[in-house]
Amino acid sequence: MTGTDATIPTEPAPGDATLRRPELRPLWDTLHSRLSSGRPVTRVRPGPLDDLQREALADLLGLDRLPDAHPCVPLARLEEAVTELSGRTVREVVTELVGPLGDRAGERRRRQDERTRLWTWLAEHETVRAQPVLSDWAASCRASGVVAGSAEHTRTLLTDALRVLAELPGRAEPLPVFAARVLGGQAHALDDGTPLSALVLRALATLYDTVPPQSAAQRRALWTRAGVADDELSATVLVGGLRPAGDGVLARVATACAEAGQAASLTLGHVRHPGEFILSGARARVVHVVENPSVLALALRRFGSCCPPLVCTSGWPNSAAIQLLRMLADHGADLRYHGDFDGEGIRIAAYVLDKTPARPWRMTAADYRAAVARHPRGPQPGRITEAPWDRELAEAMAEHGTAVVEELVADVLLKDLGDPWACGQGRLICRCLTCR
Repeated sequence: MTGTDATIPTEPAPGDATLRRPELRPLWDTLHSRLSSGRPVTRVRPGPLDDLQREALADLLGLDRLPDAHPCVPLARLEEAVTELSGRTVREVVTELVGPLGDRAGERRRRQDERTRLWTWLAEHETVRAQPVLSDWAASCRASGVVAGSAEHTRTLLTDALRVLAELPGRAEPLPVFAARVLGGQAHALDDGTPLSALVLRALATLYDTVPPQSAAQRRALWTRAGVADDELSATVLVGGLRPAGDGVLARVATACAEAGQAASLTLGHVRHPGEFILSGARARVVHVVENPSVLALALRRFGSCCPPLVCTSGWPNSAAIQLLRMLADHGADLRYHGDFDGEGIRIAAYVLDKTPARPWRMTAADYRAAVARHPRGPQPGRITEAPWDRELAEAMAEHGTAVVEELVADVLLKDLGDPWACGQGRLICRCLTCR
């Protein structure tokens, strides 16, 4: 056997036999636990020790009498004894005899840092910032803590939930079809009872300011409200004065109603399968959007067959409304949105502005104050959340404590609708406060 093939036995370190005495095991176990805490250690207290363990500890430390059953052992004295016996440190000996030392304090700090980064990321996520009411949902997620003790797993779950929320309202797809499309083929990720489904439904309940659903029927209703498992007939959107060119069904229906001075009720089917659809001319390319059907009715009464393009969301916009607004924007329309000055109206406005390229129309704090000056005795505004387009608006509403519904400012809105095309050069001019 050559020198390279031979296995040369390792000589045990001097004093190894003493350190490996079974009676000293409680000492090393206690030391391992304390040193793994990540905190400073100056003494340890193993025990209770029996007589043989007390005798072994006395031999190790060179004591002239047996220690107590719960002795207090200074780490400095133990270091001296261990170094004298083996030439190694206490940490080296404990690592060899028991196992690698941990750092529980460091691990706690690491986990806390991970959680802090997680909740900061959630609070600052673009979907939450675009719809400030979702900050309440983010806070409830934080209060619930990380899932399965893992910040990484929780971030993955929240990322999927935010991806779903960004895709809502849906396209009238069944829930498994929607889930598969949005979540990379995971058709059952939003099935009833899954953690992801529960997260998204909590967010939707916060968004719509309703109680979290408790029954399967309530959960289905909430998904339907968000445009999932909807159908192409029940979701409709009201429009007036919309005269797109083209021979498609949507263009024909909308134009026929506009020429008659009537509102058109377009279904999701019309919007999803519009056929040929063209917006032409400056007037057709500015589309105002209102929250309440009564404002659309007033506009049609005022302008009749000359009504400028107007879309009504009828409160919270369904999938038909959002899909129509997106389609109009894709065809070059400039969308302007107005809604109620109350808590829910601000949340609806934030939702519309987040889901479509619409811009606010007379929805600033200055517009609100002007409306309150005219109508100071309105109802309470309800729960007020931030308006991402104007940070002063929520403060102004909280200060006055008065809601101003859209119908009360309809005269101002109708003046805007009749005013934008005043330029004789055919150039579009909008005179609302937001655009001035």
